[in-house]
Amino acid sequence: MFGATFARAAADRGKRVLVVEKRDHIGGNCYTERREGIDVHVYGPHVFHTNDFELWNWMNRFARFRPMICRNVAMAKGKLWPLPMNLMLFHQLWGVLTPEAARRALEERKVKDADQSTLKGWALGNLGKEIYETFIEGYTKKQWGRDPETLPAGIIQRLPIRLTHEQSYFRDVYQGVPECGYFEMFQRMLIDKNIEIVTHLDFLGDARKDLESRGQVIYSGRVDEYHGMRFGPLEFRSARFEHRTIDGDFQGHFAVYHCDADHSYTRTIEHKHFLNPENPKSVVTWEFPYECDRAKDIPFYPIEDAHNRRLYSLYRDLPTKAIFGGRLGHYSYMDMNQAAAEALTLVGRLT
Repeated sequence: MFGATFARAAADRGKRVLVVEKRDHIGGNCYTERREGIDVHVYGPHVFHTNDFELWNWMNRFARFRPMICRNVAMAKGKLWPLPMNLMLFHQLWGVLTPEAARRALEERKVKDADQSTLKGWALGNLGKEIYETFIEGYTKKQWGRDPETLPAGIIQRLPIRLTHEQSYFRDVYQGVPECGYFEMFQRMLIDKNIEIVTHLDFLGDARKDLESRGQVIYSGRVDEYHGMRFGPLEFRSARFEHRTIDGDFQGHFAVYHCDADHSYTRTIEHKHFLNPENPKSVVTWEFPYECDRAKDIPFYPIEDAHNRRLYSLYRDLPTKAIFGGRLGHYSYMDMNQAAAEALTLVGRLT
């Protein structure tokens, strides 16, 4: 999202742009592939959301977005629960009927002396032991491969907690998915007389010296790899996606998050529920997170603990002519709207 947005915005301003992509397709982790008339989010689900009217209009130049409110579902202890946590979930747990009753119930269950600098401590101190053990502990260990006591609180703080029946994960005014699929949207974005695309080429390989000599490099890959791992690798989690085509309807929703630790996948995605739930076929994806091997795996989730943030600061401060952007370039979890907005701002600054 960062690279494609930057490329088109720069081309719109008359700049000639060469897009170099290591994989055999454009679109990065937002890539979609059409199967059985269904746009499959090959690397996990993506819903574009923003409060920025100008950014929303800019994206709608390349695709018509189907409005979609991101309401998730959690599976825990053999039951389905609304996600993010809201009054309905608290009612299912404790029988509370009002926001004030839910607030009191949460207050009674908070662990008062918890270390809120850690993920586990923050969850215990704000949600209590029952919610932590039911929804957070098992999922966190699967997703991050680490004890929740060693992870920063910022990871769990991204999860909204509502004392109303509101179930939307995001509160942004504009939310949706492109009706044509993300792949076609990126194709439209990058079709311009000033843009050349080369796929299946590793920028850091033999062509690097030639590519760097052509002009300003905007780099959205791993910042540690760009610098030759001088200080050691930044840690990421990767994921394996198992896709199956079936008849009928598998789960009745586009995303179900699996909180229990007794299986290794974290969520199941049923892609037809993004755009065409009436399709008689269905494509379902099981997502299995694991530790990222730098040599062969795609990095998905930066592990932003104290060690890795210190390491990133060393790379960030190295002198370089390249400009870094996106999730990998900044070693930071970013939503699509944040990556796109960063790219548009950067183009404005450079041109």
